[in-house]
Amino acid sequence: MANTNTMLAGLNCTDNVHLIIGTNPLAAARCTTSLAAGARAILIAPAPADLHYNLRAKIDDGQVEWRQKAFDDDDLFTLGREEVGRTVDAVFVTSGARDEMAARIAALCRRNRIPVNVVDAPHLCTFALLSTHTDGPLQIGVTTNGRGCKLASRVRREIASSLPRGLGEACRRLGEVRRRIQEADEDGLAHALEHAPAPGDLDDSLDQGPQFNKLVREDEVRGRRIRWLGQMCEYWPLKRLAAVTDHDVEKLLAAYPDTSTLHAADTVSTNKGSIILAGSGPGHPSLLTTATLHAIQTADLVLADKLVPSGVLDLIPRRTRVQIARKFPGNADQAQAELLEAALAAVRAGHTVLRLKQGDPFIYGRGGEEVAFFTDRNLADRVRVLPGVTSALSAPLFAGIPATQRDVSDQVLICTGTGKKGKPPAPPEFVASRTVVFLMALHRIADLVSELTGPVPGHPDDARLWPLRTPCAVVERASCPDQRVIRTTLQHVADAVEAEGSRPPGLLVVGNACEALFKQEKGRAWVVEDGFRGLEADGPNEKWLAGLQAAMSC
Repeated sequence: MANTNTMLAGLNCTDNVHLIIGTNPLAAARCTTSLAAGARAILIAPAPADLHYNLRAKIDDGQVEWRQKAFDDDDLFTLGREEVGRTVDAVFVTSGARDEMAARIAALCRRNRIPVNVVDAPHLCTFALLSTHTDGPLQIGVTTNGRGCKLASRVRREIASSLPRGLGEACRRLGEVRRRIQEADEDGLAHALEHAPAPGDLDDSLDQGPQFNKLVREDEVRGRRIRWLGQMCEYWPLKRLAAVTDHDVEKLLAAYPDTSTLHAADTVSTNKGSIILAGSGPGHPSLLTTATLHAIQTADLVLADKLVPSGVLDLIPRRTRVQIARKFPGNADQAQAELLEAALAAVRAGHTVLRLKQGDPFIYGRGGEEVAFFTDRNLADRVRVLPGVTSALSAPLFAGIPATQRDVSDQVLICTGTGKKGKPPAPPEFVASRTVVFLMALHRIADLVSELTGPVPGHPDDARLWPLRTPCAVVERASCPDQRVIRTTLQHVADAVEAEGSRPPGLLVVGNACEALFKQEKGRAWVVEDGFRGLEADGPNEKWLAGLQAAMSC
């Protein structure tokens, strides 16, 4: 165990029997841990003169059972639960590796496949306890695999301090929402089977699957609320999720669709309202334009798309009303209509409305449609459009892919991977000197690759539109701390996304430019690069943002 990483797991210890061997302060801590997990704690130790006061208190009030004797091998097989043949569920040895009995107990446990933990002896352990932060149902554990427990504690404190207050309660509340949605939507066995969660939907260990953003068809109305809940958990800033109230829960559970959450006045004000369409850039808040930043600071109402980065949303002053689009595939038109109607009501009431979009509003952002919406209602003079840094060009850059480079690529094509109503668009032709960027494509990556690499009509069977060996890269959450790049070829990209999961928002870059500054290793189907530090975390950008966020919170 000391020389390898471990598989972290959450164990259901309800009614398990844990043996704790020793009487020192660590034994008291192990008893506390076991009791908190719902297990029965049995202390094995002769009566000492210096029994730890915490142990004494737990024994006196009946929480811990104390067997006042030396450990005997038979204890492992006689003190456990009846339903598992009296074998105990776990053993904690608190005396340390220098105690000869510790090695003997550990060896006996290993032979009988009983989980054992020996303090300060990773080589004797079959499991280790993590440094844990607990907030209601939310638990966060950190381990250094025996290399430095104090460092693990420090990392755990740093992580916990960065989380918004109330996140554990939000986990409980959103879990209750999920349960109520499932109960309300189940009309019988046939429906329950038809709409059962996909494998891994309830597994904390898995990232979002590649089908997370697949289209919800019009005949799948019952699945809309659960999909919206999933999109909330993925895209909303943690601060906003932590602030979800029971009132918000009831609105989510109300018949779908419901009215806007903004309660904007329907009456026309004598004040002249305005609407600003602005792009928030690819992810990092320092990539905002100053014009968009000013709009964020001064708007009365912010209507944000779900993909607007949380770092940008954190810059919105607390006094400003915010609504995040209830968009998920199959509900985009309805969610769009909700935001437009909310914007219309607010503008007519004399408010300044910021319609905040990811990337650039005119690059697959429906910006042109929204301008037309307000123009059709005689509000063209109230509309202003601000550009944003589009991920179509910046994401390749952050992945080290020059969209154009002499002798490699002399043109760039930006495409959508999903057409209107989820229909597949016509695949672009193959041009060896072209870099193609596909937005909104990863949820249907297998179909897209099939369309790109299919046979050429009227040509021999082995002729393909695009060569399978064409280099490509998946770039997800560009410029964010958890940016990820998967470098591969068209032949393997669908398998790579399926294996690695999804980290939306993401895009696909295809063309020889993907290998202009990176050469794929022979024998490897794909390479994954995690994390982003192109805008140094301790640089002036972060200090400026921290100061600005503090000002916004006033």
